[in-house]
Amino acid sequence: MSDDLLKELRQFEDETEQCMKCGFCSFVCPVYQEERIESSVARGKNELIKGLLAGELELNSELADRLYKCASCGACTESCPAKAHIPRLIVAARADMARNKGVKFPYGFVYRNLLPNRRLFGNLLKVSSLAQSVFMPKTNGTLRHLPNFMSGISHGRQIPSIARKFLRRQVPVVNKPPGGLKSELRIGYFPGCMNEYVTPHLGKKTIEFLTRRSVEVVLPKGQGCCGAPVFLGGGDFETGRKIADSNVAAFESFDYVVTDCATCACAFEEYHRFLADTPERQEAYTRFLAKIRHITQFITDILELPASAYQAAAEIKGKKLTWHDPCHLNRHLGITKQPRQMLQSLDDAQYVEMPDAGRCCGMAGQFNLLYYELSRKIAEKKIDSIDASGADIVVTSCPGCEFQLLDNITRLRRPQKVMTLMEVLE
Repeated sequence: MSDDLLKELRQFEDETEQCMKCGFCSFVCPVYQEERIESSVARGKNELIKGLLAGELELNSELADRLYKCASCGACTESCPAKAHIPRLIVAARADMARNKGVKFPYGFVYRNLLPNRRLFGNLLKVSSLAQSVFMPKTNGTLRHLPNFMSGISHGRQIPSIARKFLRRQVPVVNKPPGGLKSELRIGYFPGCMNEYVTPHLGKKTIEFLTRRSVEVVLPKGQGCCGAPVFLGGGDFETGRKIADSNVAAFESFDYVVTDCATCACAFEEYHRFLADTPERQEAYTRFLAKIRHITQFITDILELPASAYQAAAEIKGKKLTWHDPCHLNRHLGITKQPRQMLQSLDDAQYVEMPDAGRCCGMAGQFNLLYYELSRKIAEKKIDSIDASGADIVVTSCPGCEFQLLDNITRLRRPQKVMTLMEVLE
């Protein structure tokens, strides 16, 4: 197979030799634990990729299925003695498949026409927010049940309600500290698609938390989707570069870019690795990388707030809390102690650690849409861990994980409540 067909994969070819075939990855891979098929685990996928690079395999639908059936949780790399980054190979292989075979409908249409066009995407969601009240009855709080006649895309899943009024219609572009407080820092805030369109009240809460700590919070108009579903999930690097360029330009004047979405922060940190096809982009994406902070990281490491700064919201007082580590936060970004530090500082709530807090919940973006039944099975093990903790509330800081946990806790009729980290703070 010509190098041109495998242009992206060739750049990571050396990674294929890192794998020692020891099989440690099989003990931690959430997909392999359910399927018990060699091609489900990193070691097996690495052999498929080596066969592709050697010209022994072709880019076809069967190979695509094996490579897309990966939660990209990073547990394989974490457990690997040689730290083989097979997930990077998988992303590169997806890019070559997307470039040569295209991205199947409707994903390709969404990636190229909706996500890069923030106005069009927002208008479509406004229409959807009206339609959901007719076709999707509420089942639990803000969750809605996709009915049986939509079973081709729903499988009975619970999805969050789209907000009637989006975040940037509720807050100004520039949010200054209240009551005459002097601004100590000025940051660019990236709410992500969820806090923009689905949970704007949480975006407002983040802004208010920061402004009350003398931080000026700006929401640049030029920002859009982080691009994670486009280039990491779908392999559409061409569209990913357009999205990345827009975001980098939007946040050019800030020292920090803060987001409360673990996946968005992870996507930003991958721009330079996968999308920098020119020296100019490499330089711009590397500068951007240095600014990225997840909200937990920014609050604890940059603001260095004392324990007394964290007060429990009224609804969690007297409750037991446990923490779910989003894969993008703990394994990809290395952030584990900061959220626990914040939760353990709450005097009016009890923190308990769940078993296997870092186990993948099975969301993984596009993976959840393509392999929903498999995603459910992976989630059930996470729900068992939450049960074992005895917690009343499971806290996380990734919207994808939040909705995966909500969907499955509701489906399994469990009593726990799911909340984001900023939500539990007063």
